[in-house]
Order: sequence, then C-alpha cells, then structure tokens
Amino acid sequence: MSEPWHELKAQLIELQTQLAFQEDVLQALDKVVTDQQQRLDQLALVNTRLEQQLSEFAGWMDEQRVEPPPPHY
Repeated sequence: MSEPWHELKAQLIELQTQLAFQEDVLQALDKVVTDQQQRLDQLALVNTRLEQQLSEFAGWMDEQRVEPPPPHY
C-alpha cells in the first residue's frame, strides 16, 4: 500500500508545481496587459492632442491662403 501512496503524493506535487507555474505565468501576462493598456491610454491622449493641433494648423493654413484675387487686365 505504500507504493500507491508515493505515486499519489508525486502526482499531487506535480500538480502543485504546475499550478504554481501557471500562477506565475498569469501574473506576468497580467502585468504585460496592464502595461499595454497604460501605453494605449497614453497613445490615445497623444493622438487626441495631435488631432487638435492638426485641426488648429489646418484652420491657420486656410486663413493664410485667403488672398485677394489678382487683378485681371
């Protein structure tokens, strides 16, 4: 009866080892996803600012293009 007990104990240790490894992997993946989300948020903010600046610049360019028509002879 000692042999099945050792086999069961070895299987339990293997399962615990696998679970610990999976927990470590999940924590690492969670950190990656969290970091990526923060970077996406930063990029979205930069994108919004750039869109605003581009819009302002386009408006300024339109104002600069308004010239009186040249005289026609």
